[in-house]
Amino acid sequence: MEMIDRMFADTLWIWTAIAGSIVGAIALAYLKDTRAGIWFYGKVDQCLDFLVARYGWTWLEQPTDAWRKKYPFVTKKIDELEERIRILEGGNSMEGDGVPPVSQYEDRL
Repeated sequence: MEMIDRMFADTLWIWTAIAGSIVGAIALAYLKDTRAGIWFYGKVDQCLDFLVARYGWTWLEQPTDAWRKKYPFVTKKIDELEERIRILEGGNSMEGDGVPPVSQYEDRL
C-alpha cells in the first residue's frame, strides 16, 4: 500500500515518460529521412527477414500488398490503368465480372 501511495504522490515519472516519448518521436521523425536512419531501418528490416526465414515467425512478415494501403492514390491509378489495359487487350475477364466486350468501348478509344 505504501508503494502505491508513493507512486501517486510522486508524479515525476509521469512527466519524464511523456517528455521521453515526445523527444523519441521527434528524433524518429528527424532520423527517418537521413542516411543513418535509412541505413538503420534497412538493418532492422534485414534482421526481421532473418527471423522470419530462420524461425518461421510469420507475424513479422509485411503483407505483399502493404504498399496499397500506404499509397492509396498510386493504387487507384494502377488499378485504373490495369483495367484499361484489360479492356484494350480484349476485355476477357478471368473472374467473369460482367465487363462488356471491347467493341462497346471502341468509340471511347
